[in-house]
Amino acid sequence: MPKLSWDEYFMQIAYLCAKRSTCIRRQIGAVIVLDNQIISTGYNGACSKLEECIDVGCLRNQLGIPSGEKHEICRAVHAEQNAIIQAAVRGVSLKGGTIYCTQSPCVLCAKMIINAQIKRCVVSEPYSEEKYLELFEKAGIETCALNLKP
Repeated sequence: MPKLSWDEYFMQIAYLCAKRSTCIRRQIGAVIVLDNQIISTGYNGACSKLEECIDVGCLRNQLGIPSGEKHEICRAVHAEQNAIIQAAVRGVSLKGGTIYCTQSPCVLCAKMIINAQIKRCVVSEPYSEEKYLELFEKAGIETCALNLKP
């Protein structure tokens, strides 16, 4: 068995993080790396100490809201957001890092990635939005597709 590349290795870890997701609609994972060392991880789920969707149901499903719309109604925090927040809670800079996402980021996550000064984003699966690509291009963030669904 050949040795995994760094990108394959960290993307596999992002998929492992996704297994902690408590979202009914989709399980997403993210890993932020600097100099081939994991700085932070995240998965999508409700805010800390709040009820999880798997326990109380999905509000967006109940209201018939399509995927990619009205993110603000969702009780979950996205995987990318959680990974950035966890680094902030610990006082760790993400400047110059790489984020590995099991799905491409929404526009809100893309803005956070840009402002966290992450310089590279590796994505395995596309999400319904592709607006992040334009933002990343303007911000000088390298993007890489790595179709590595386990």
